[in-house]
Amino acid sequence: MSLFSSDALKGKKIAIVATDGFEQSELEKPKKFLEGEGAETHVISLKSGSIKGWDEKDWGDSVDVDKVIGDVKVADYDALVLPGGQINPDVLRTKPEVVSFIGEFVRSGKPVAAICHGPWTLIEANVVRGKQLTSWPSLKTDIKNAGGNWVDETVVVDGNIITSRNPQDLPAFNDKIKEALVKEPTHA
Repeated sequence: MSLFSSDALKGKKIAIVATDGFEQSELEKPKKFLEGEGAETHVISLKSGSIKGWDEKDWGDSVDVDKVIGDVKVADYDALVLPGGQINPDVLRTKPEVVSFIGEFVRSGKPVAAICHGPWTLIEANVVRGKQLTSWPSLKTDIKNAGGNWVDETVVVDGNIITSRNPQDLPAFNDKIKEALVKEPTHA
């Protein structure tokens, strides 16, 4: 354990679902933060090998894929992170296996964190009705049309869904993911 990390999330496994065109910082910063807190992260995608990020205005770096979406189960993970970027969630929301995984994850009650354009996948999974969310501003109407309540805030937590607007919100976004993972589970 270094001066800048802890073991607060030791034993936790985090799924990060993304494909080519993910916003570079929105995958890498949560991944690094969660690993620094002791969690194990898996980048899950549509294909094995690597996926290429989008870094603000042009293609960014590649990230290795740990698992393919068809090989994972919600039961294997403690939380789900959905990075944004315009390309990434727009492609993911057209893949039934991804939409199914995200919907099942939300219904499991485990934390699901989506940033920027990431909530597009939540809309497609039909899990935003009656929920308060934030996102990149262009998703405001999509969220409202899906029955959600869009607000312009740094980070919004509604039940097990955590949302943020953009890369500038990453510190607060990361903190809320950690908070959700260390919180004692409540039993009904």
